[in-house]
Amino acid sequence: MEIIKKNRKLFFDAVGISESNIAWSKLIHGNKVLVADKPIKGEGCDAVITNKPNVFACVSIADCTPVLVYDPKQKAVAAIHAGWRGTSAKIVIETLKAMLANYGTRGEDCLAFIGACIGEKNFEVGEEVAIQFSDDVKHFDEQKQKYFVDLKKENKKQLIQSGLFEKNIEISNYCTIDDNDKFFSYRKEKGVTGRMLAVIGFKE
Repeated sequence: MEIIKKNRKLFFDAVGISESNIAWSKLIHGNKVLVADKPIKGEGCDAVITNKPNVFACVSIADCTPVLVYDPKQKAVAAIHAGWRGTSAKIVIETLKAMLANYGTRGEDCLAFIGACIGEKNFEVGEEVAIQFSDDVKHFDEQKQKYFVDLKKENKKQLIQSGLFEKNIEISNYCTIDDNDKFFSYRKEKGVTGRMLAVIGFKE
């Protein structure tokens, strides 16, 4: 626990914010959205949205897809934890709906970043998972008799379906498994691993 505290302090010091200013939730791999008017630790939400200055939306990840959204017009942000379950449950779409309902956010005004996660070539799944995704974001490997799903591509699709322009979506090239020297990977490290943080917000 001490190394985690130390690393978190190093991270928050580096970005110039206080850990006491973050809004986050205990994650359950669903599609519920936490609306944060102040720093808070919620329960059961996999996305956090806020339009308050000095409140920083935060999610933790270690193979799942982090998606950060910024609406410069309404001064609102979102941090999204999109594992395969949340992705199949359209968490990105649900988050943009929540931003519209709470802040008047329109997708066409937003910028988004899809961060490092498990890449398609490493995300091997069975049919029970694969059937939850459309053919354009998965392929079947005849030799391995397994499906492979592209979570980045699916989450990008959901951003575009929510009104974002493709030119306003940036996607990390990193894979948490291929680049395990830089990122934690729950799958590669067989569950014995740390977590990365994805944080977004703005100062007063």
